Amino acid sequence: MTVKDLPILHNADSRGLHRDADTEDGVSAYVNNIAKQRQAAVLMPLVKTANQWHLLFIRRATNEDDRHSGQVAFPGGATEESDASATATALRETTEEIGVTPDRIKVIAELGHYYTISHYRVTPVVGIMQWPSNLNLETSEVARAFLIPLCWLNNPDNYTLRARSEMDKQSALRHPIIVYNEFDGETLWGATARMTMNFFKAMDDNELLLPA
Repeated sequence: MTVKDLPILHNADSRGLHRDADTEDGVSAYVNNIAKQRQAAVLMPLVKTANQWHLLFIRRATNEDDRHSGQVAFPGGATEESDASATATALRETTEEIGVTPDRIKVIAELGHYYTISHYRVTPVVGIMQWPSNLNLETSEVARAFLIPLCWLNNPDNYTLRARSEMDKQSALRHPIIVYNEFDGETLWGATARMTMNFFKAMDDNELLLPA
């Protein structure tokens, strides 16, 4: 079974689109596990092309040791001791994974932490990437990079809310999995989809403003 085969929830709580964690309990599920938390950051690269804004995503390379192998994601990874901040992590990882250097990225915001089921506390960093930029993919980590327009991502017709097979019905309704329709042969879902939804919520709440 693939994520696209999971049952669609037609009456899920739409507030479930905006969450701070993979689990229904949210951040509270991690409070007693501070020592187990690993810090990480991702860059949410904004690109303006064809007179509209896009987000740049990557598809992770196939790797049997990576639980997120082959999934759509943002450039990013675990924080290293030499990183001065979450932004520094996101920019370093972006350079390593897709070859775009910090001088070509204007950071405009850090969004709230997102907690993954693998015990990472991820900070999404929003940055405007100069475009076009020559991408140099680290093929051991990244299979491809591609753009999705913001207007498409923010259209409710382009995603569904789904239930994990192991979740009971009520829990699934409260905390569904977000699965986007296929775009350019790729399926955005899970934690990356939730961070994308949180990006739009930050815009709706005027916490994140894009240039005209």
